[in-house]
Amino acid sequence: MAQTAPVISTQRLCLRAMIASDFDRYAEMWTMPDVVRHIGPPRPRAEAWMRFLQNTGHWQMLGFGQWAITWKNDQEMIGQTGFFHAERGLGADFDTFPEAGWILVPEAHGQGIGHEAVSAAHDWFDRQRPGVLVAVITDENEPSMRLAKRLGYQPMRRTELAGEPVLLLRRE
Repeated sequence: MAQTAPVISTQRLCLRAMIASDFDRYAEMWTMPDVVRHIGPPRPRAEAWMRFLQNTGHWQMLGFGQWAITWKNDQEMIGQTGFFHAERGLGADFDTFPEAGWILVPEAHGQGIGHEAVSAAHDWFDRQRPGVLVAVITDENEPSMRLAKRLGYQPMRRTELAGEPVLLLRRE
């Protein structure tokens, strides 16, 4: 099952495997208040490094993972999207399925980039391994809630994650 992330091109974007030279940008993104405000505190560089490496492990072990999102004409990361198993302890109706996630740097907000990138990732997933996907989003994260709804996610239930109220969603 070992594989690396395929390259996906959209009208404006390239979704590609994260590479070692992306790490500084990756670590920077995970300290940006507008990136992390709905998903937890900023990540120290050491934690960002471990999560960066986990992404490669997802592709190698599970055949899916997260892509770096870049503009077609500029290879600097402006976000990430894809799928992972987080083993969050939220129950078998959630933890046994791949979880979708996405983030964008603030300068990419409000341009339809999230929908373009996340839709492309979901299209790939649907062709490769059709089935259930899940997501977890805070109530305050209205842009992600709108995007999840556009992608066909439906509410499952409310719960708490790291002391914060969240909504668990499911996509058939």
